[in-house]
Amino acid sequence: MPLVNRFREIRRQTENLCKPLKIEDYVPQPVAYVSPPKWHLAHTTWFFEEMVLAKQRPNYQRFHPDFAFLFNSYYNTIGKRTLRTERGNMTRPTVDEIYAYRRFVDEAIEKFLSDSTPSLEIVHLIELGLNHEQQHQELLITDLKYILGHNPTFPVYREDTNLVAQKNKLNGWLNIPEGIYEIGCKDEEGCFDNEKNAHKVYLQPFSISKAIVTNGEYLDFIADGGYQKFSLWLDEGWTWLQDNNISTPMYWHFIDGEWYNYTLAGLKPIDKTAMLAHVSFYEASAFATWKGMRLPTEFEWEAASAQLSWSQRWEWTNSAYLPYPGFKIAEGAVGEYNGKFMINQMVLRGASTATAAGHSRKTYRNFFHPQYQWQFAGIRLAR
Repeated sequence: MPLVNRFREIRRQTENLCKPLKIEDYVPQPVAYVSPPKWHLAHTTWFFEEMVLAKQRPNYQRFHPDFAFLFNSYYNTIGKRTLRTERGNMTRPTVDEIYAYRRFVDEAIEKFLSDSTPSLEIVHLIELGLNHEQQHQELLITDLKYILGHNPTFPVYREDTNLVAQKNKLNGWLNIPEGIYEIGCKDEEGCFDNEKNAHKVYLQPFSISKAIVTNGEYLDFIADGGYQKFSLWLDEGWTWLQDNNISTPMYWHFIDGEWYNYTLAGLKPIDKTAMLAHVSFYEASAFATWKGMRLPTEFEWEAASAQLSWSQRWEWTNSAYLPYPGFKIAEGAVGEYNGKFMINQMVLRGASTATAAGHSRKTYRNFFHPQYQWQFAGIRLAR
């Protein structure tokens, strides 16, 4: 697909995700790590304006002089930015102004691509921007679910968008022999820098479940007092659940003697046969301990991935988010994309029902702090 067509398609998809929203849905930021939909729309546009247009087009006139400050996320190289916690306080600029901003930048990018033959470096930068936008499409869904899911009326985003009803296609265990396995991405253009460099690891023999843990299995953990037994939990996890009064996965509710979970299609009875979602690393680790098993490492997961069915849930691994051998942080703002976050976070592998189409691969390394539940994350066991 020509680059300009791919650009239009991905940019249009972000706006399509917002079509079911009411104007009030665009603004809230109930917690610091959840960004308002309006901010996602603006920030993904800022990326193309700042990284491409402002640097590559002589005499480029920005849409608005304040937007570089308002919609920069974490790029210290580029300049000052508003605090993350303030994103929900920005009732201005309006939603209409943000959509006008998107149209302005889209037209400028399309003109830039049609007026000249961009260098390979610029093509790679625009591709990075498109992958960045696809990441934000998933964040837009997860953040929106948090915003709506913490509304006591459990509003419906879209009747046909449940996203947590999927069931396992495979069961049983996959035995992986000991040996040397190649891990990471070889394709210079087809992955993020944190997936490089491809390298070899030695693995002991292990078994990995073909199935993701189900809601029913997790209900057994809850019924057995899993959230009350400190011996199952890592110390930080035990402190986290006590400090935050955690006793279920996010969006689960016990109402009139029945279990329900909030979905983007509204509040639904929990399907015991569906794959579990919205658990933290701490919960995943405690469940694995309760089962007398463990979580796979990210290297075990990748070595087994070709024989597994994955892409419905992000899967917590027991691997800290660290650089691969030979990894180097690139110069400039692009270098701030991944490398500086390689501390105090755990790796998730696979993809989820919220992941943008064409944005998953076996080498993809997602990463979050271990206490977060709001992603579509589940559990695959190893032993």
